[in-house]
Amino acid sequence: MISADVFTSAAAFADAIPLHDAAKLTKGGNLARIALNGQIYSLRITRQGKLILTK
Repeated sequence: MISADVFTSAAAFADAIPLHDAAKLTKGGNLARIALNGQIYSLRITRQGKLILTK
């Protein structure tokens, strides 16, 4: 049996992870550029509503 503490801990952990809206990142479009450690990545929203992250 799983205790309620496990679910409480999982919910608290999920709340601690930043959540970003992909539509806001792309400013309503379908493409955003993301920088990490001097590298530029492209985040694209496909016509099917899926995300693709490429270098």
